[in-house]
Formats: sequence, C-alpha cells, structure tokens
Amino acid sequence: MLASMKKSNIEWPIASYIIGYHLALLVGLPFFFMTHTPSAGIWIASAILFYISGISVTAGYHRLYSHMAYKANKGVEAVLLFFATIATQGSALKWSCDHRRHHAFVDTDRDPYSINKGFWFAHMAWLFYKTEPIDPKVVADLYRNRLVVFQHKYYGILMVVTNLIAVLFIGYLTGDYASAFVIGWGVRLFFSHHTTWFINSLAHTWGSQSFSQEHTAVDNYILSLITFGEGYHNYHHTFAHDYRNGTRWFHFDPTKWVIWVLHKCGAAHGLRRVNAVQIEERIVIEHKKRAA
Repeated sequence: MLASMKKSNIEWPIASYIIGYHLALLVGLPFFFMTHTPSAGIWIASAILFYISGISVTAGYHRLYSHMAYKANKGVEAVLLFFATIATQGSALKWSCDHRRHHAFVDTDRDPYSINKGFWFAHMAWLFYKTEPIDPKVVADLYRNRLVVFQHKYYGILMVVTNLIAVLFIGYLTGDYASAFVIGWGVRLFFSHHTTWFINSLAHTWGSQSFSQEHTAVDNYILSLITFGEGYHNYHHTFAHDYRNGTRWFHFDPTKWVIWVLHKCGAAHGLRRVNAVQIEERIVIEHKKRAA
C-alpha cells in the first residue's frame, strides 16, 4: 500500500507524524521500561484522559458535529472540543467534512476511507494521502459555529498546547513528568488513534448486518467495548441521525449515556432517535430481502 503511493499525493506532515511516533514508541518503550516503572497513578490518569478524549471525539466530532444528532450548549461544546483536540485527530471541521463524505459515498471511490481499498487503507493509510479539501457546502452549518471555526483556524497550536497542559497536569499529580510524557501522551495517543481507526476498518469488516446489507458497515458488540460504543456501525450507517449507536439497554454505548446525562442536566437538547417501530420494521424488511 505505502510503496504504491505517489510522492505528490502524500500528506507528508501527517504521514511523518503518525509513522514517526509509532517508530519512536516501538524503539523507545523497551529502553524506557528498563529505567522507569510508571506508577499506578500514571496509568490511571492516562486511562482517564484516553477515555475522556475518546468520548469527546465520539460525542463531539461524530454525533454532535458530523450528524447533528443532538444540540449542546456552548460550555459543553468548548469542553468537547478541548478534549477532542487532545485526541489529535484533526479539527472538528475537517473531521466532520470527511465523515459526511464517508456516509454520502460509502464504499465508493469518493469515500475517504473506503474499506474496498483495503483494510489498512481504511484503518490508517488513507491519512497519508491528500484528501479532498473542505467543501463549505458540506459543512456550511459548522462554518457558522464560532467555536468550531476557531478550533480549525488554530488547530495546530491548540493541539500542542492542550496536550502539553495534559502531560504537565499528569506529571504534576504524579511527580513523574517523564512517564507522563511517554504514557500520558505517547501510549495514550497510540490507543486513542487505533480505537478510532478500528471504526473505519474492523467496523466495516467483522460483524453482523441486521439493518442493511447495502453497505459494508457491521455491528459488533466486542468492538463497541473499545470504541466508546461506536461498534454498532451497521445500525449507525442505516440510521445515522440517531444520537445512539446501541439502542438496547444492554448495548455498551457510553457516548449515548453521556449525551443522555447532559440532556437530563439541561446541557444538551434536541436528541434525535429512531423509534422502536421503525427499527423493527427495518429488521423485518432486511430479513425478507435475505429470504427472497
């Protein structure tokens, strides 16, 4: 895959950053653990940061901005944008534009991370290519959001500053700044990236298709455990505007629960959801198609 990439099409800053920190972890971690033993506090703080930043991407970038599945007050938006910036997945504006294109052109050549171009392309190699520029028509609503536009305009410096704040805070709490950097930034970033990328790769590869076979998206309960509830991807691609991915009470979807709690606290409103009758009707229709 990488060998076939034309130099003119490579997004060098992103490719260098992603490949670089992966190599740094691969080479550096063994030496780091020879001389350092990170405390339980380091691991706990890093795990909490991983989870908060991950939820901020799924609740913010994905369900709020990409699909407008609910509305939130500006305070909630600011918090979501702050922690999503720490996750280092690009600006909300660019992320949402790419994701809306993914849904509009899923599994076609215009899908930015089409699984039909290969598992590793969908997982991460698509990031190494130059993608279509942001189309103001695709994200016209987000251009009217000052917080989103501000984050996009200053994303580079905001990404550095927010991560620096996070690392220094973990270091201050634990008294171990070296481990805060290696674990709280490097290792946490590795897991943050790959759990998100699994949604583009595994969630289009391994699972069931109860709601639609017209696209490659699948539902996978196990995958939902490591993607903050995003594993119910067949449902999501069928009913993208629903603020939930897991619709049943036993479906693991912490992002849904966070949004629901925000709603109960008056910090979120306009939660969009598909009613149970429509869901059951869709399942019946899909079963009839398979039986025909």
